[in-house]
Amino acid sequence: MNEDAFWQLIEDCRPAGPDSEAELLAANITERLARSPLSLVTGFAEQLSWVLYQLDRKEYGQDLSGDAFLYTRAAVVAAGRAVFGRVLQDASAFAPFVIDHIWAESLLYVPDRAYERITGEKWGRDTRYSFESYSNAEGWAG
Repeated sequence: MNEDAFWQLIEDCRPAGPDSEAELLAANITERLARSPLSLVTGFAEQLSWVLYQLDRKEYGQDLSGDAFLYTRAAVVAAGRAVFGRVLQDASAFAPFVIDHIWAESLLYVPDRAYERITGEKWGRDTRYSFESYSNAEGWAG
């Protein structure tokens, strides 16, 4: 799955109404991926890890706990490509997610749930980039 397909999937699966903590978005993406080839599930996991890794920077998370920072970064991703791009360009665009406690923890589990639905087995996911908070050494340098 390439970057464009990743963002299109998020856009296509976004519910029309309110979606507290991206629960419906996560369920919709999981459902879509569970009906897809396994390569799309692993591709989604790679892209999700990559975008979360890009947001793992000191100017965004220096005052947040690891979990709060991760869930807030996931909310930025759930908000879509345009919001993600704005946040990367201007760190102040991250602040409303922190101030309003906007989280999307459920998005983190999408690939694992889709994988398990396809294979019947738990996934020992290992992606190229870690999405865990503070793993982007370059983003935390200085």
